[in-house]
Amino acid sequence: MSLKDKNIVVTGGSRGLGLGLVEALVDQEARVTVVARQSHALETVRRRLGVSTIAADVRDETAAHRILSEVRPDILALNAGAKPPMGRLDQIRWEDFTAPWEHDVKAGLHWLQGALNLPLNPGSRVLVVSSGAAVDGSPMSGGYGGAKRMLWFMAKYANRVSGERQLGIRFQAIPPRQMILGTGIGDAAAGAYAAALGIEPATFVARFGAPMPPRLFGDNVVAVLDDAIFSDGFAFGLSGDKGVDVMEGFAD
Repeated sequence: MSLKDKNIVVTGGSRGLGLGLVEALVDQEARVTVVARQSHALETVRRRLGVSTIAADVRDETAAHRILSEVRPDILALNAGAKPPMGRLDQIRWEDFTAPWEHDVKAGLHWLQGALNLPLNPGSRVLVVSSGAAVDGSPMSGGYGGAKRMLWFMAKYANRVSGERQLGIRFQAIPPRQMILGTGIGDAAAGAYAAALGIEPATFVARFGAPMPPRLFGDNVVAVLDDAIFSDGFAFGLSGDKGVDVMEGFAD
């Protein structure tokens, strides 16, 4: 799939991994719309990269359906995620434990339902950014690993609905397989785990291998979209060492 002139919506695209993805898509000459909450961050991205922007809370069901109806993207990248409160299982409060579900999973549900019920055009693709925590867990971040696994499941469920209704929309899961410094979530997680071990965050993340800064993350996602060898995959692990690794075949 050539991304030139493709209409693409990226949620949470004003900073961190989302911004790296937006930069990579702009280099491919895609027409990008960035959705995020903070107007000043969106304005900075708009001026620097020439993208369209919409200020909205991704948890807002009405906003999700309205944006999809107005923009009608060829590709939807659900990247927005809240920084999870960090804490050991014996110390974390229920409100903090469930925060990733109240934000990430709630937002995912509204946008996936919007894509299916609008519906998006046949041939559209929806990328659901998950996490390596969905595979390996994350004992210092409460319900975060479970929330990210739920998003993975939801992408699979959405494929089933798309097939049953013959919508022709493909949903794919994108779990980064390492912590990434320079992002809100990555910095919080690396800081918590490093502190528990009495080491520096940079030393902790070095165990994941080669770094994958946000722009490399974006380039890896572009490869998933653009390279035919990934067209039949469902879940793709991204890392600095391997680039793109097919973790799961397409879910029927």
